[in-house]
Amino acid sequence: MFERGFAAAIALTAALGLGNAAVAFDDAKYPDLTGQWVAVRIPGVRGQPAFDPTKPWGLGQEAPLTPEYQKVLEASIADQARGGQGGWPTGWCLPPGMPAMMTLYRPMEIIVLPEITYILIDHAINSHRRIYTDGRDWPAQVEPSFDGYSIGKWLDPDNSGRYSMLEVETRHLKGPRAFDPAGLPTHTDNQTVVKERIIFDTGVAAR
Repeated sequence: MFERGFAAAIALTAALGLGNAAVAFDDAKYPDLTGQWVAVRIPGVRGQPAFDPTKPWGLGQEAPLTPEYQKVLEASIADQARGGQGGWPTGWCLPPGMPAMMTLYRPMEIIVLPEITYILIDHAINSHRRIYTDGRDWPAQVEPSFDGYSIGKWLDPDNSGRYSMLEVETRHLKGPRAFDPAGLPTHTDNQTVVKERIIFDTGVAAR
């Protein structure tokens, strides 16, 4: 769940040059995502931003880890308790990558264009995603990155004539990464595939 922070002047319209002709971007079909978006912290749930925002940070996430990776998480938490960085990559001046960046450790901006949706988080360690929505298939070769390669599709599940859901799949990630600041680990083989359904609930208050 997210709420809108302050309104920013972001134009969600664009023109595509096709030869000498221009095709307008019909933004009436897309949700109005102007502004700054921050994660809603659920009352009573303490700790840093967590992968599951309904549960406490750290071991309270109750992640279904193998014994090997449970030890990795416990070691990360213990190191942080001693003042260390644990398994959180930003402690080594690396970006959090996917899927950790979507815990919204800092506010994000969403820019919707016909063929790409951008998710931008500006901080000391920036995270910038490109979600391709132009119907492309997976490329034969992709250079792995912390944010990965994302392909998405806008959906209108209630047939309202306006998109309210963005389905995304992200592949080609590299490490080291973690799911959240506790150091909740991703697999060391870096074969993680992240699938998201980003739903825009018009009932959430905006200000």
